[in-house]
Formats: sequence, C-alpha cells, structure tokens
Amino acid sequence: MRMIIGVDVGTSVTKAVAFDRDGVVHASAARPSRLDRLPGGRVEQDLEDVLRTVAEVVREVAAALPGPPAALALTGQGDGLWLRDEAGRAVRPPISWLDGRGGETIARWRADGTLTALYALTGSGLFPGCHAPLLHWLAEHEPGALELAAVAGYCVDAVAQRLTGAITVDASDASLPFLNVTTRTYVPDALERCGLSGYARLLPEPAAPGAVLALDDEGARLTGLPPGLPVVSGPYDLPACAIGSGVRDVGDGLLIVGTTLACQVLTDRAAVDASADPAGMWLCTPDPERWLRAMPAMVGTAALEWVLDLTGTTTAGLDALLGASPPGANGVTALPFLSGAGERAPFVEPAAQGRLDGLTLSTTRADTVRAVCEAIAYAARHCLEAAGLSGRLALCGGGVRSAAWTEIFANVIGRPVVIPDEPEVGARGAVAVAWRSLGDPVDASRWRSASRTVEPRSELRGAYEDGYAGYRDRLARALDEWRTSGPAS
Repeated sequence: MRMIIGVDVGTSVTKAVAFDRDGVVHASAARPSRLDRLPGGRVEQDLEDVLRTVAEVVREVAAALPGPPAALALTGQGDGLWLRDEAGRAVRPPISWLDGRGGETIARWRADGTLTALYALTGSGLFPGCHAPLLHWLAEHEPGALELAAVAGYCVDAVAQRLTGAITVDASDASLPFLNVTTRTYVPDALERCGLSGYARLLPEPAAPGAVLALDDEGARLTGLPPGLPVVSGPYDLPACAIGSGVRDVGDGLLIVGTTLACQVLTDRAAVDASADPAGMWLCTPDPERWLRAMPAMVGTAALEWVLDLTGTTTAGLDALLGASPPGANGVTALPFLSGAGERAPFVEPAAQGRLDGLTLSTTRADTVRAVCEAIAYAARHCLEAAGLSGRLALCGGGVRSAAWTEIFANVIGRPVVIPDEPEVGARGAVAVAWRSLGDPVDASRWRSASRTVEPRSELRGAYEDGYAGYRDRLARALDEWRTSGPAS
C-alpha cells in the first residue's frame, strides 16, 4: 500500500502523519521544538533544533510502515524570517512570526502611508512578524546578517533546503508581503516602498504548481529514507489546513482555533479593495485560479490559556465553566488582544491590548472565562466577515476539543460548523497536494467526508447578534485610543 508522510513543522511542535490514498492514518509522531522568547518582544527559533524534530518524527513514522513512503510532504508555520546561506545554514537564529520587534516600524509605516501603499500594490496587510518589517529591522540593526545571507525565506523552505539542497519557496509562503498573487511574481515597487530594493536578491522565485523535489544525501541521512525520494514542499500551514479540512468550493471557509485564529475563505478572484483597512492577505493555492483570502488574527487559545491561568483553572474544566455562566457572561465583556505584537487581522494595530470590563464583586470565574471565549468567537466572526465567508465553514485546532466552546463559535458566527474527524488537517492537506503533484490525485469528496457538524441554536441568535454589535462598538472605541496614545506603559 502506497503512503505519503506529511510533516507539519509547527511553531512549538513538529508532527508527522502517514496517510494512504484514502486518507487513512497509519502512523503518527510528534516532537516539541524550542521557542526562545527574548526581551523586547523578540521570539526566535533554532533551525538545527527544528531539523532535529523533523528527523525524529519522520524516522519514527517510517519505522512503523511496511516499506519506504512514496514521498514526503512538507508544511508548517508561515511568516517570520528564516535567513540562510547557500548551504541552508542559518546565518542568525530564525525570527518567528510571533516576533514583535517590527512593531515600531509598522506604526511608522502606517503614519507615513507605507501600509496603505503596499496594500494597494499587493493586497498584503503587514504586521510585525512578517518579512517586510523584519528585513527593515535587520537592515538597521544587523546588516551583517543580511550580507551573509543567500536567501530570506520561511520555515518550510528552510527545512526543504536542508533535505533536498534546493533553494525555493512555495507561492503560498511568498504571497506576503511582496508578491503579486495573480502573476506569482514579486512587485519591485513594493520592495522599494519599504526601502528594501537592495535585498531583492534574497527572495527565491516561487516554485511552479506541482513542483517535486528529491531527498539529497544529507536529507537521506537526516530522515533515514532513500536518496531521491520525492519531496513536495508546501503549501504552508494555512492553505494546507484549508485543503485538509475540505475547503473546496468558492465561498467555503476555515477557522483554525489554535494559539492564534486563522480565518480564511476560498475565492476565484484576488481583487484588492484599496478603501479597506490594509489587513489580511491573499494566499496562492496549488490551483493558479484559486486564492485564499486570509485573516490570521493573533488572538486565539493563548488568550484562553491566560484567563484560565488567571482564574486558577485548566482546560479540563472549560466545558463546566462555560456551562456555569449564561450567554453574555452576566455582563462581563472582553477584548482578547493579548499578543505582545498587537493584532494583524482584520485590522493591523501593534498597540492593541486586552481588556475585561463589567467586573463586579459578584463576577465569577465562569463569567470571566466565558467572556473571553465569547470575545474570541466575536473576533473570529469579524475576520470571517472581512474574508467574505458565504459557504461551508470548517473548524479545526485545539480549541474544538471543547464542545461548549465549539457551540459558542457556531452561535456567534450564526451558521453550522463542520469539524473534521482527523485533527492533523495540515499534514493531511500537504499529503493531498503531494499526491496531486505526483500525478495521482486523491478523491477530494472521500477525503472530506469524515466529519461532524455543530448547528447554531436559533433561540440564542438575538443575544449573540447584540453581543457582536457591542463587541464591534467597544473595539472601535479602543482602536481610536490605541492609535491616539499607543499602548499603556
């Protein structure tokens, strides 16, 4: 039986899953990787540590199979800045997409019109942890690193280079911030507008759809697999999750309830609305005539974990807490923007901060937790509306393990939500792309069939419509404050 091993290189965990052509899982493995949080909002990783995790999970999964896999399919975290030399060695520690050092640059570019100008050129909304502000920061503070580098890439292509020797990038990763996603070519004016024309040499040309690489001797040594084994690199985790969760028709969407919220909708046209808030991004997919309109918010389960820790509770008791407070959380409301890098979708604001309002002596832990969970759901609806959701909506990620929170998402968004039975939808999507790249595409309807659906409760629609309107009002007032005075000291 032919199988492909999908490898999903996450921010803190690397996973490998072996799928056959029917989408059945035959083996899986996971390893944690190190995430270094440094002063000044800096977040970095170690490329060699990441490669260690890839080697370990691939070897473990391959050992459980009856023979070598047909291919490796790579996906993983996007954005950030992974600078390497010609041999694929890091010239400085990779900078995570969570990094906040570019916040001042984003604020300056918003004030001088750079954000608006770049959005008009590419449809990309910048945030501190993406290529443009990070390259700009390095040009000011570590120019030597840029001089040593041969490629400014991303996590997935960094791993692919060390496994195959190829310097390449999937068009999905390259989509933000300098790419014209309809032509899949870089926009020189976008680089110039950011003062980065001198570093265009570092951007690898996006790979053609269906490109297949091969393990070289070093890749074979790392993974224990035969040299020459096909390797398909990309798409990165947002498009891979969309594919793996069954996003197939124009208007279909996916909400990933993870450390952050990743909201995206499939579209057949990539048209920039220059009057819109310059946020979100257009992502290339393996189909040159389809794109994902993505609104990847920084808010997510990290905010939930914060409030659970604050109230001395754990995720094990989440459903009971949500059941102990009614919709509306007895008047407690929240703005859940707790990332040190602020927010990036559906608006860009490095100064965004979290808030809890309506607290009294009678407020319970359950009220506080429910207010944050509802606020995260309101943020998801805001993103999905901005992305143009009109069809089927799938949910995945760690947050969907809570039945009560999943029901809140359905109620707030006001439509059924589909939960795929296979949790590793990123690896699943990467494998589906790999089968297609090898000339043996899977039956998409079969791969999409295993799921459950959570319906919204009609009797709660009015309460949540009012709650969402109140959330948007509070957010509008907070945005005015953040953009006037910046974050509180």
